[in-house]
Amino acid sequence: MTNDIRICDKCKHIRTKSMLPKLQKLAPDAEIQVACKSYCGPCARYAFIFINGRYITAPTEDEVIEKASKYIKK
Repeated sequence: MTNDIRICDKCKHIRTKSMLPKLQKLAPDAEIQVACKSYCGPCARYAFIFINGRYITAPTEDEVIEKASKYIKK
C-alpha cells in the first residue's frame, strides 16, 4: 500500500529539508507532496502533516512525525 503524505512548504514550524528524510525513512513507499495545503490557521500555530486523509498537528516537527507514524500503512 502506498502512503499519501503531504507537507506545507510555507509552514513556519517545520523545515522541509530536515522533515523529508525523516518521512522517507518512516515510509519509504510514500508519495510525499510538498506544497501549500491551504491549512493556514493551524499551520501558523503548529507543525502539521496531512497523512492518508488525516491532518496531524503537534508543537514541533519531531512530535508531529511521531504522532503521524501511527497512521502509516504497512
